[in-house]
Amino acid sequence: MSIAEYIFLTYMVLISIISVVLVIVDKLKAKNSRWRISEATLFLFAVLGGSAAMYFTMCLVRHKTQKNRFVFGIPLIFFLQCACFYAVYIL
Repeated sequence: MSIAEYIFLTYMVLISIISVVLVIVDKLKAKNSRWRISEATLFLFAVLGGSAAMYFTMCLVRHKTQKNRFVFGIPLIFFLQCACFYAVYIL
């Protein structure tokens, strides 16, 4: 594994962990009627690479599953990321 691949993999693992934590924290805050993590922040971390982990976590903890913006937006971001990855690394 090259250094670039190691850095990319490390980045993806970290951004995925952060995305999972953000969804869980937002869910807990919603249950306790406390200050929430903004939707913009959640989408930012999805765009930065945490879309797959975020969507899986959303489904697992049943958070944001009634909001079409998240139900369709997060998978769309993931699809676009896969297409970009394919275009850059495979083609």
